[in-house]
Amino acid sequence: MTLVLLIMAAYLVGSISPSVFLGRLVRHVDVRQHGSGNAGTTNAFRVLGPGLGTVVLVGDVLKGFLPVVIARDLVPPWGVTLVALAALAGHNWSVFLRGRGGKGVATGAGTILAMMPWILVLLVAAFAVVLAVSATVSLASLTAAILFPLLSLATGRPLAYDLYAFAGAAIVFWGHRGNIRRLIRREEPHIRLPWRRGPNPPSTAPPKVHGRG
Repeated sequence: MTLVLLIMAAYLVGSISPSVFLGRLVRHVDVRQHGSGNAGTTNAFRVLGPGLGTVVLVGDVLKGFLPVVIARDLVPPWGVTLVALAALAGHNWSVFLRGRGGKGVATGAGTILAMMPWILVLLVAAFAVVLAVSATVSLASLTAAILFPLLSLATGRPLAYDLYAFAGAAIVFWGHRGNIRRLIRREEPHIRLPWRRGPNPPSTAPPKVHGRG
């Protein structure tokens, strides 16, 4: 019964969208109607600016971290992985947003912080390197998603954690399926990096969309 309650709570917490809430409260905009149309952290930075974007980032990470860190003391590792998946599912397919949501990167990072913090350090480092080289957030996110299960296997984590690593990576890839198509077509938008000079990278601000890609 404890595990069922933890899973339900994790899903509901994961379903809370800081980007939508803060966008409406502070900027009087719905982030889902601007930028990429996504309710996740990257689009929050794009639409709401770095200040509110940072708040959204922290909120999305905490949505994954808090349910899992509580579950660690109450249920075995396989139960912890179910709680982590529930938080991730809530973020990506929120009951409050009619089944829509983000792409799982920040909330997934929160679950990893609670389950395997040193692996998160390596993933953040890899994300930062790829982002610095490519100026493409989606490519950096997908790189981290690929490395996650590999690092989990290499560091001898519990089998349940390894399975979560593969499942979490698959969820992130599914959330980025539209980005993957644009990467293949070389149409994925870039971000402006302060140390890069010269003309703006192409497509720095994607047009408003209505799909989930």
